[in-house]
Amino acid sequence: MIQGGWKRIMSAINILYAQSGGVTPVINASASGVISQARAHDDQIGHVYAAKDGVMGILQERLIDTQDLSAAEVVGLRHTPGGVFGSCRYKLGDPAKDPADYARLVEVLTAHKIDVLLYNGGNDSADTTQKVAQYCKEVGAPIRCIGVPKTIDNDLALTDNSPGFGSVAKYVAVSILEASLDVMSMASSSTKVFIMEVMGRHAGWIAAAGGLAAQGPGDPPQIILFPERPFNEAQFCEAVKRSVEQHGYCSIVVSEGVRDAEGQFLADAGTTDAFGHKQLGGVAPVVANIVAQNLGYKYHWAVSDYLQRSARHVASATDAEQAYAVGQFAVDMALQGMTGQMPVIVRDSDTPYKWHIEPADVAQIANHEKVVPDHFITEDGFGITEAARRYLAPLIAGEDYPPYDATGLPAYVRPQFTLLEKRCPAWAK
Repeated sequence: MIQGGWKRIMSAINILYAQSGGVTPVINASASGVISQARAHDDQIGHVYAAKDGVMGILQERLIDTQDLSAAEVVGLRHTPGGVFGSCRYKLGDPAKDPADYARLVEVLTAHKIDVLLYNGGNDSADTTQKVAQYCKEVGAPIRCIGVPKTIDNDLALTDNSPGFGSVAKYVAVSILEASLDVMSMASSSTKVFIMEVMGRHAGWIAAAGGLAAQGPGDPPQIILFPERPFNEAQFCEAVKRSVEQHGYCSIVVSEGVRDAEGQFLADAGTTDAFGHKQLGGVAPVVANIVAQNLGYKYHWAVSDYLQRSARHVASATDAEQAYAVGQFAVDMALQGMTGQMPVIVRDSDTPYKWHIEPADVAQIANHEKVVPDHFITEDGFGITEAARRYLAPLIAGEDYPPYDATGLPAYVRPQFTLLEKRCPAWAK
């Protein structure tokens, strides 16, 4: 229990913003929304700090004052991929069993007179947000914690969609369309099967987005492999053969999390990450080998990997706008005194596409995974339905190209930061 604590002399609050987990093409747009909204309320907000490398930066007391960013740099963040402040994968344990990290967080935040932590992340980060908010409440720390949503996987509960997903969806749809045109032109004498692997461990939203490339029957991708459907080798090979016989080629989008009938990942690498998630070793070559052994077709495969989550040059305008907006809304929530909450996107209509943002209890988001519903997947398990298309299409709508410089490359910002002077003893861990 904190004895006494400290009291705010001035009414203005201080905010600490941190990026967490895998970054997205538009996570910096959320950072830009946070900083811009805070500067617009400088009568109510004192400082907006940022943690260098997420929660690790807080624990190690590596903090940045975003006041060092020029107005042009704050605008530039909106167009820059990656996580400009740095992110990390670090799992906080159960505060009841291992409170040391939580006590350290409170120590650092208190030392810098921080009132609100804005934690920008996905499912694991929502869990962290909930735990930190609850711990602060239990020990009497005057610190509030608000989540800021992001994840390319689109698997956050309650929100209609997750900032970061729309741009990755656009990249995947564009990439499979372009690659398929290449394969189509060579199929008579060369490659007949192209396999594109995308992210998605348990939820096949990114793979589903590839289906947007198809504008009519028989259009690529002819096959999508979802984590939500057990992989059946015989049915898959029959579908590949049928596509090659009918169209001369077959384009396939496969989610990294595809499993067999026993629930085993096709690409299980036998290791786990910091959060206990199985490390996947690449499913595209596994699927390609199945094609080669059973059908003998010449193939090529590609793993989009980091390319899909860093491709800011082909970002969705909808996604960029929503990422910026949730950052702004999180600041508004902080000014209203909220804690243990997260801004979520609510869809009002498909056509015309309309949406708004409202707060939601982060406890109802943490550790809840939203997968692709059955009615979004075709009966054969290899495509998306019209209902899925109605849901997905608005999320990739519009272009939000970054500015380009004289070299012909995007003018992404890479600010140089000076860390704040430390006020706490070195982290013992």
